[in-house]
Amino acid sequence: MHVIGTLTRLQVQRSSLKIGDKPNRRYDPGAILPVERACLTPAGVLGLDGGAWVVDVHHQSHPETKNEDGLHGISVGFSTHYVAMRERFGSRITPGCAGENLLADADRSYSLADLQGGVAVLNQAGDVVVRLTVHQVAHPCRPFTGWALGEQVEPEVLKANLQFLDDGMRGFYCTAEATGVVAVGDRLALL
Repeated sequence: MHVIGTLTRLQVQRSSLKIGDKPNRRYDPGAILPVERACLTPAGVLGLDGGAWVVDVHHQSHPETKNEDGLHGISVGFSTHYVAMRERFGSRITPGCAGENLLADADRSYSLADLQGGVAVLNQAGDVVVRLTVHQVAHPCRPFTGWALGEQVEPEVLKANLQFLDDGMRGFYCTAEATGVVAVGDRLALL
């Protein structure tokens, strides 16, 4: 295993970050909740907040789950991707605003090809807490892209920014192979 980063932020989405009906949906990161610990399960993520477990909207048990196919229960993002997004979109972009469950401070940007073998979360002692199968990139959506741009934009500008945000810039969807509780400071490693 090769360590690629340290977890700097854990969070859950209490509800959808896309508000309203198509074609007038907008993005609102207000439902993102930073948590002390995260329980990664094959069904999705639970976040520990002040002694209570909060169910992420991508957990299969959430009443409004966004994980009907079982492949979108956990998302992982990287600090290097946030640096690139902030350079492009400005100060509106803060770590975690795209809604990933695990945010790792990484040494470089990563692609789906880099992560295809899977990743593991290692605790402070170096033991594997949980292994994650990486399924696909978190493709960007129009509401997030419009929010990042901060205004109504021409279709060509929106398209160019959707393309910029693809290929893993918005993170990667994973499933846990077992159940494990992770904490800020744990490390992410390639399998």
